[in-house]
Amino acid sequence: MASFFRHKSYINILMLLRVIGWLLLVEACIMIVPCIAGWIYGERSTLQFMLCIAITGGSAFGLMSLRPKSREMGKREAILLTGLTWVILSLYGMLPFLVCKTHFSITDAFFETISGFTTTGASVLNTLTEVPHSIILWRCICQWIGGLGIIIFTLAILPMLNYTGGMQLFNAEVTGITHDKLRPRISSTAKGLWMVYIVLTGVLMLLLCFSDMNIFEAVCYGLSTMSTGGFATSDLSLNQWDSDYIKSIMAVFMFLGGVNFSLLFKVAHRQWRPLLKNDVLRVYIIMASVAYLVFTLNIIYRGMAHSLSDVTIDPLFQAISILSSTGITEPDFDDWGPIALILVIIMMIMGACAGSTSGGAKIDRFIILMKFLSNEFYRMMHPSAIRTVVINGKGTPHPVVMKTLAFLFLYVLVILGGAVGLLICGLHTRDAFFCCLSAVSNTGLGTDMTGVAGNYNAVSDGAKWLLSFLMLTGRLEIYTILLLFTPAFWKK
Repeated sequence: MASFFRHKSYINILMLLRVIGWLLLVEACIMIVPCIAGWIYGERSTLQFMLCIAITGGSAFGLMSLRPKSREMGKREAILLTGLTWVILSLYGMLPFLVCKTHFSITDAFFETISGFTTTGASVLNTLTEVPHSIILWRCICQWIGGLGIIIFTLAILPMLNYTGGMQLFNAEVTGITHDKLRPRISSTAKGLWMVYIVLTGVLMLLLCFSDMNIFEAVCYGLSTMSTGGFATSDLSLNQWDSDYIKSIMAVFMFLGGVNFSLLFKVAHRQWRPLLKNDVLRVYIIMASVAYLVFTLNIIYRGMAHSLSDVTIDPLFQAISILSSTGITEPDFDDWGPIALILVIIMMIMGACAGSTSGGAKIDRFIILMKFLSNEFYRMMHPSAIRTVVINGKGTPHPVVMKTLAFLFLYVLVILGGAVGLLICGLHTRDAFFCCLSAVSNTGLGTDMTGVAGNYNAVSDGAKWLLSFLMLTGRLEIYTILLLFTPAFWKK
């Protein structure tokens, strides 16, 4: 850290803090929504949320008052800002959990908040019965904002960042291998993506209003479903209604949440050709179909089929929920058998499409891996052959292929290292590996002590902080976070 301050001339610290101030102001404004919900339901949390808004807004104005000599930000500032933003906004975002009588410790409050922002959906709440409506809504809002990205949201509403390293910020947060710039200005690209996100969320909420859900529940599930986050409004989750209509609607929008939003943007502008030529979407559909078929056959084989929905809606819903990393319902995996459990783990690792709100390593990277391996086997028989990794009809540059392979290698190392850390924190082997994979893939599913019969409140504080780090690492796709721990990042 000493070198950081000695060489502060090459890291624009004041500009970083000023941008964080703008981000905190956005967060303070968003807190007004659950504050209003608390007022509507006559809850004491209204005044407590007002205190949180005052603290967050006051800090924001303090940082915004800084006057840097230069407003330029390069790749180094963008990477540092991205990591700091998610941590700082989570620190302020946890204030409602601390002051609204939820009996949270600082550890639990931070865990719940970072789980929301990273759309993991892992919770330490034993019950939602006495939790204020404002807190339930705030959890879902955190997921919705974090789904497409905190910084991308800010790029969309603060065009000033377009001139201060907007492209670097965009690339540091957006998931995937390459990032499409849909408009000449990066702020316009962010607005386009968020417009698609907002419209889809609004349509989902409207459709859920036609079910047995009330307006509040429809809003919350609309936010948590479109963000592929998975927070619920009650302890029973969707079992509260057991409605095929609700599951069908949510399955469609969970699937859309796992599609690259750049592709959805193009479809919204009647550009159908990219949709038809997209290899990743094709594999995504195949993966969901195969998972549905395996789950259905497993249900029939184990004699768990008691109605038509047991072999139609339920397995399809669960397949899409896991593949899109929503995890909105959590079955007891011990009842599913080993084949289904192996498929669940594979889907958690893979995730859905890059550029979506889903977690996991992304299907795009596994397509590149398989095509690279295919080319290598071909070259063993034909040494002089030159073959390119082609995805979506385009050749992939060799540096991108190497970066993808390095990412997948790091992904495995992070899971193994995180699991070892959880073992040291006292978790059993199965819990340690499954919880680590769930955190890195931002799925939120649990097993044994964190599964149906329990939650993440059962793990130690040390494990919660480690899981929080793993959730953030997974959401920002490893490089953005791990780069901060390399000496090269801090050297001029």
